[in-house]
This record gives sequence, structure tokens and C-alpha cells, in this order.
Amino acid sequence: VFHQRYSTNTFPTWERAQPFRLLCHNGEINTLRGNVNWMHAREADLVRSARPFFGEAANTLLPVISERGSDSAMLDNALDVLMQAGRDIRHALLMLAPRAWQHDPELPADQRAFFRYHSCLQEPWDGPAALAFSDGVIVGSALDRNGLRPSRWLMTDDGLVITSSEAGSVHIDEARIVARGRLGPGGMLAVDTSNGEVLSDRQVAERLAAEQPYESWLNQNLVALDELVLQGGSSASHSTRSAPGRSAAGAGVATDLSALQVAFGYNREELVVLFRPMWQQGVEAIGSMGDDTPVAALSALPRPLFHYFYQRFAEVTNPPIDPLREAQVMSLTQLAGRRASIFGRGPEAARLLELASPVLTNEHVAVLRELRRTIAPDKAEDLRVVTLHTTWPAAEGVGGLEAAVERLCTDAIAAVRGGASLLILSDRGVDNSRTLVPSLLATATVHQALINAGVRSHASLIVETGEARDVHHLATLVGYGASAVNPWLALQTVADEVESAGR
Repeated sequence: VFHQRYSTNTFPTWERAQPFRLLCHNGEINTLRGNVNWMHAREADLVRSARPFFGEAANTLLPVISERGSDSAMLDNALDVLMQAGRDIRHALLMLAPRAWQHDPELPADQRAFFRYHSCLQEPWDGPAALAFSDGVIVGSALDRNGLRPSRWLMTDDGLVITSSEAGSVHIDEARIVARGRLGPGGMLAVDTSNGEVLSDRQVAERLAAEQPYESWLNQNLVALDELVLQGGSSASHSTRSAPGRSAAGAGVATDLSALQVAFGYNREELVVLFRPMWQQGVEAIGSMGDDTPVAALSALPRPLFHYFYQRFAEVTNPPIDPLREAQVMSLTQLAGRRASIFGRGPEAARLLELASPVLTNEHVAVLRELRRTIAPDKAEDLRVVTLHTTWPAAEGVGGLEAAVERLCTDAIAAVRGGASLLILSDRGVDNSRTLVPSLLATATVHQALINAGVRSHASLIVETGEARDVHHLATLVGYGASAVNPWLALQTVADEVESAGR
């Protein structure tokens, strides 16, 4: 596939020259960093899966993604890997760039199950991106689920199919055109040159969905946490409300709310400016005139570790996502548990915990801790929960932090190798004698330690922290490896504010 475009996310250099093996795109992959990181995280599993077929030569598969390439080249690498498992190029592409299936009422149930199942294996690569692909027999074009790049096609009476960003890019006599159209969000047009067949994304998905009983696999294996909460799956949910400083494992001492707020760095401005609009109106606080506070590294006052990090984005001419499109395309659903290899094709890939949101209430966490009592034994065995405490004795001084982080990483690796698939990193139990490892530091170091140990895809991280209290905190934790966050102190603070207002 020959490709020529203006490079936005990567600097143009000769080693990034075309052509590619299977795919190229116009636009940019705005989820690139996360996509590449997760592909690296599952490399150890890919090698283990390939070793029965290739022996020690399986190590030559690495690195799966070459970071010397452009974002097009990295997506091309990912597509190549999925096809090595024997998948059709159209199948692999629907895994990497699926349609927005969660909120589409017209999508047939079997196709919805197809996309839902494959979300258990592979996270989407999001654009905006218009894709062109070919494996030498099948050739086609596609759009990612945002649909923010134009892609128009036409077909002539002698079997010529042309796709371009604008109509009229190639001059064709109107009398020869027998069909024309455009691709919508998540759309695909694929031509099989071996038999002259032309299929749309719906037709491709219809055929693929019929290959396996995906809906049955999901019904038998996927566990929805919200359903367990609605069923009243835990008697412990009441105790988590009454003792904000108490560890769910019983460690620590219940501590006064105001003392906890001080320990976790809350200030009066946050309580008034940030929290009040949220609990009174259900909206984020609105500010103006920018942010004139000093950057965290130069601040004279202690700042949370979150403030040392900023969002990274490509500043190009992307159309804004309006609220209507956002509701159709975006999803907060998270999957947690032991991930199957992307080479796999069986029902075990769906043996995961489905979270409707990465933000968990105290009740969610209480139910999580009692999964073994509330779900079938075979599912419970694959969804084992272990709580790791991120507090340490304050008497150990500054040096105690490094030792606490090392212990945390060692315990996390041991827990995962022992069969745990859900690790709760909890800072409950902070009191006069115990302080905490910052939740972002704990999450990032455990995430990296599990990658280095080759077991990152075997478990998900749930962060139970009193530190997180705004969107940036939550997004940073998810960005550095958490599948979900329980901001327990923020929730307790809001509950206290509501109770005080009602007096």
C-alpha cells in the first residue's frame, strides 16, 4: 500500500517512508500512545502463545509495534499481528477500528455481540482516520467510528472501484458510473478481487458474527458489576459508608473526616469551588480567566502528584465533538480481569468484569471484594480479588516511601502469579501513624512492574483512593494503568456536605 500524506503526530523522516504492508491512513491516531503501550504490555503473552508454533523463534515477533514508524506504520503493525492469528483482514480491521456499536439501536443483536466480544480482546484505535487497506487479494477503505474524515466511493460498469476524500478526484465519465456513495462513521467498503465481490461493513460484520456464538459466550462469561450491585450483592456496602478511614480488610482506624481531608491535601477552595457545584447541580465547576497558579514544580505549596502531569493531544484542524455525537460515539464502559491473548478465539476471552464507568462508588468496591460469594464458582475463580494497601508507617521517614513502593510492586507480582486478576490498590487506613504512597505513583509503578514481569494482561488495577477528586485526577490514574477508580473520600465528602445542607 503506497501512502503519501502530511504528517501531524510524527516528524517526517526517511525511515518512516512508505509503502506499508497492509494499511495506511489519512488523519491521525489520537489514542496512539495508549494503543502502543497496551500492545507492548501484552507482548509477553503473545510470545507465550506463539512459542508452541515457532519455538524460541517466537521472540523474533518483538517488538510488535515499531515506535520508529509513523502512526500509520504502528497501526499497520497492529493489523499485521492480528492477521498472524489467521484472521481475515476485514475481521482484524473491525477489531482495531470498530463502529460505535454500544448506542446503535439499529445494530442487530448478533453483530452487537461480535463487537462486544472483540472489545474483550482489543482496544480500539481512534482517529479521526480514513483507512486504506489491502492484503493482496482484498482491498478496501474504512473510517474509524468518529467519522471525521471524508471518504467517497464510486463503481464503474467495468468493475473499477475508486475511493477518495472528495468526489471527482479521478475523472470518470458519468455514463460509466453504476453506483456511488460515501462511508459513514465506522463504515467500510471491501472488494474481494478473487471473485469480484464488494461488501459493506454491515455485510462483513453479518458474516463474521455468524461464525461463532458470540452472544452465548458473552451471556455465559461476562459479569456486569452494576447488575450485582442492583441485586444487593454485598452486606459490606453499609460499613464502607460509616467508616471513611477504615480499610475494607479491617486494617487502620476510622478517622475523622476533616482530618482525612487534611491528610489527603484537600483545601477549602476545593470544597467550595469544586465540590459544591457537583453535589448541588450535578455539573463541573465553571471558571474563567485561565489558571494563574504556578506550575507544580515551582509552587511554594505542596501539590498533588497529579498536578505535575498534563493532557497530551494533537493540535490540528479536527472538528469538535458535539454533545450529540459524543453520546453516540463515546463510551465509559471498562473491562477488567485476566485478558486472553489476541491470538485467542474462544469463549474464555469474555470471562471479564464489565464496569459501566471507570468511576466506582463505595458500594461497587464492597461488591467487588465479595465476588466469590455472589457469582458462580467457575467465574469467581477467574475473577479473584486481592487488596494491596498503599499506606506505610510515617515513622520510617522519607526513605520509607521507596521501600513501600518496592514492597507494593513485589506483592502485586506475587498476587498475580498466585491467580489474582483484580488488584485493588487501597489507601484506606491513613491515620496519625500511617501515611500513603501517592495513588498515581502506586498505580504507575505497579503497572510497569507487572509489564516487566510479563503478567500485565493477567490482571486489572482498581484504585481505591482518597486523593482523586476531579476529572484530571481520574483521567491521569486511568491513563497510567488503572481500569477503575473509587474516589472514596470525595464521595464521603459529598455525602457529608449533602447531610449538612439538609440539617
